[in-house]
Amino acid sequence: MATSGTQRPGGRTERTRQAVLHATLDLLAERGFGELTVDAVAERSGVHKTTVYRRWSSPDGLVAAALQMGAEDDWTAPDTGSLEDDLYEVAAEVVRYFTEPALKELPTASVLAAFQSPQAAEALHDFYADRHLRMAPIAERAVARGEAPSGTDGDELVRAVCGPIFYRLFLSRESVTVAEARVTARAVAVAAREGAFVRSRD
Repeated sequence: MATSGTQRPGGRTERTRQAVLHATLDLLAERGFGELTVDAVAERSGVHKTTVYRRWSSPDGLVAAALQMGAEDDWTAPDTGSLEDDLYEVAAEVVRYFTEPALKELPTASVLAAFQSPQAAEALHDFYADRHLRMAPIAERAVARGEAPSGTDGDELVRAVCGPIFYRLFLSRESVTVAEARVTARAVAVAAREGAFVRSRD
C-alpha cells in the first residue's frame, strides 16, 4: 500500500490512516462494496478527499487496506488444553462473528467484497493466511499431547473445522449456531487422531 509522509505511532499520518480505514469498514458494513465510494469515506472520516484519492485511489484500495488492518491486532489462538476444545473455540468464534447482529455485517460484507474486487480478495486471503499462522500452535500442542500424530497439518485442521460453518453461512444458507461448531470440532478432532490431516510425503 502506498503511503505519503512519515508514519509515527500516534502521529498525524497514522491518525489519518486510522480515521480513513475505520470509516471504510463502517461504510462497507452499512452499504456493501458496491455502494462504497471514496467521497463517502472522505466525508465520514473527515479527511479531505484529495488526500484519500492520493493515498488509496479507489474503493478497491480502501477496502484492501482496511482488511489488512486485521493483521495488526493481537489475536491469539485458543489454548484450552485439548484439541477438540481449541477447535471448538475457533469455530464458535466464526459462528458468533458472522451471526451476531452487532458483528455480522462487516465480516459478511468483507467476504462479498472479495468476490467483487481482486484487491479485496487478496487482502482477505492475506488476513486468513495470517490467522492460519497464529493458529499453528493448536496442531503443535495437539501433537505434543498425543492427540494427533506427528506431521499433522495445522492449516488443514483449521480448514476442516471452519469449512462446514462457511458452507452453512454462504452456500446452503442454513441457520448456524455454536452447537454446530461443537459437532464439527468433535468430528475434526477424531479425524485428526486417526491421522487424517498428516501431511503427504509425496
